[in-house]
Amino acid sequence: MATELRTGVDARPVGAAPLDVRRVQRRTLLLLCLTQVIGGTGMTIGMTVGVLLGARLGGTAVSGLVQSASVVGGALLALPVSRIMRTGGRRSGLAVAYLAGALGGVLIVVAAMLEWVPLLFVGAVFFGGGTTAGLQARYAAVDLAEPTRRGRHLSIAVWATTIGAVTAPNLAAPADRALAWTGVPVLAGPFVFSVLAFVLAAGVLLVFLRPDPLLTARRLAAAGANGAAATGTPVDGAGTTATAADGVPGGGVPSSGAPGGGVPGSGVSGAGAPGSGAPASGAPGKGARAGRDEGLRGALRVVRDLPAARLGISAVAMGHLVMVGVMVMTPVRLGEWHSDAHLLRVVGLVLSLHIAGMFALAPVVGWLTDRVGRRAVILGGLGLLLVACAVAGTAGHDTVRISIGLTLLGLGWSGTMVAGSTLLSESVPVEVRPSVQGLSDLTMGLAGALAGALSGFVIQVAGYPVLNLLAAVAVVPLLALALRTALPRVRADG
Repeated sequence: MATELRTGVDARPVGAAPLDVRRVQRRTLLLLCLTQVIGGTGMTIGMTVGVLLGARLGGTAVSGLVQSASVVGGALLALPVSRIMRTGGRRSGLAVAYLAGALGGVLIVVAAMLEWVPLLFVGAVFFGGGTTAGLQARYAAVDLAEPTRRGRHLSIAVWATTIGAVTAPNLAAPADRALAWTGVPVLAGPFVFSVLAFVLAAGVLLVFLRPDPLLTARRLAAAGANGAAATGTPVDGAGTTATAADGVPGGGVPSSGAPGGGVPGSGVSGAGAPGSGAPASGAPGKGARAGRDEGLRGALRVVRDLPAARLGISAVAMGHLVMVGVMVMTPVRLGEWHSDAHLLRVVGLVLSLHIAGMFALAPVVGWLTDRVGRRAVILGGLGLLLVACAVAGTAGHDTVRISIGLTLLGLGWSGTMVAGSTLLSESVPVEVRPSVQGLSDLTMGLAGALAGALSGFVIQVAGYPVLNLLAAVAVVPLLALALRTALPRVRADG
């Protein structure tokens, strides 16, 4: 059946009512921001007391393992959630992730009532589903975004997390007191509110996230492929019309399957340096060769074959590793010269500045990602990480300098996260996108868990300055990869 391609609208059979893709994207962003606030509040309010609950039930040694279990759980759950998205779309995958987090919250409350530590760990693993949903939401914001706005739209979803991250810690104590009359143990009450928040977020997505952005992007990609085949136009690996990138015919970057997406005739560079002369990551024959999603194995093959995808996934993982490794041990460092009476206040202030660096300026980072390019922002993020390690590592007992270092650390993480995630999403065919994104979140989560586990050992053996030095050294290979990887330009040819 013949298809008709329209700028900014869905490709549907001639005579059918067109779907306004830009309107769907605006609606999708609004819903994602709403659920990011709800789910982020639920996740943070539980994490605020999770370590304390673990210490109460199993001692100090157990408290850190509870947090690690949640981090690992969030990473591992990315795989089944991405598998669900492959067939059911973003709506069902995000909802399942939030419901897994709700199940974890219920198990944690039961574990607190029974004072059963093994059940607490199981609950913490499932509770990580809230993190999985929050991370995967940023990819849903890119599915239908115009090529020249992908970074901004992804960053908006990241930024929405700020509201929950900032307000939730202050809600933990009132939430605990509010349920004291029900017999819920001390420090378990916040998890009840986490469960309610996760269920609410899942319900909002299931009811209102229609049409599904990923499934719509796939329909657009298929329609673009059919239309291109009818006219003899080359098509890239995503099924979208290929355009010239840096002088290489047919090397266009996949545009989320949005025909005519972007600003017609703008020629804005989004992913790489002009004139690199490199084939685009969406070139035919690379990645998912048959247009099939083969799960984790296929995702690994895609990342192996596409240089831009390798850089994107590496930037996200390494930025997270450096950030977590330094951040988790900063309270320990502050405790070396602050008394117990002032330590929590100081730690709260320093970490608040750090979180602000991570999320508050995400829209600015997204704008820069679209304006100056993915590689440039990744390099800027890596530079900020290096400066942050230098400032924090040489701060001594200067709380102000450590605060500056942690703020820069958050900004560096934001650069690698936003630009790396944007580059990864647009570099792979739409058919395999969920699996590759799940692999990215798995890698990121495991990198963070490894950094958190090793940082305590480094602090004990060598101290906080050496920890920062090692974190800076870890950035160097990624810096070399970013400089040598040739990336195409994202064009909006109309």
